[in-house]
Amino acid sequence: MAGFDDIGEQDSWRCWVCDKAVDATVSVNDDRGPSVDARITERKAKKRGKHKVSGLSERLAHRGCNTGKGNVEAVVPWKADLFVIDPVAIVQTVDRLANKGGREIFCRCPTQQDADTTAAWLIDRISRLEPGLTLSSDVQEGGGQYLVALRT
Repeated sequence: MAGFDDIGEQDSWRCWVCDKAVDATVSVNDDRGPSVDARITERKAKKRGKHKVSGLSERLAHRGCNTGKGNVEAVVPWKADLFVIDPVAIVQTVDRLANKGGREIFCRCPTQQDADTTAAWLIDRISRLEPGLTLSSDVQEGGGQYLVALRT
């Protein structure tokens, strides 16, 4: 297991779940304090037939955001000022893209501008959530709305 400093540098001192800054000087007993988190336990990875879910086995998280080695499902929040309809669960969808590749629809938006803004935010956010995954956005018009999809 690596130390806080190594993992903090790896993740640029940002929580992998909420994407907010982690202060290394706060007590580890405080919910805002730093902790080391794993996306999945070794037992669950073996059960699913995977060696690793992510190229990064240990991630930096706030103590309050920590998933307890995958025992608590991580919920990555959508940015509050985005206008999205039917958003998907980001972590599970990114896991599918990382494992199988292809294309995944993330949400619908009422305007082209909202869809473009959302696609740009998703690519930026996922680049920190799953650093080795290269994605491109795909915004399609249909039925008076815009589908926001990402593909590997």
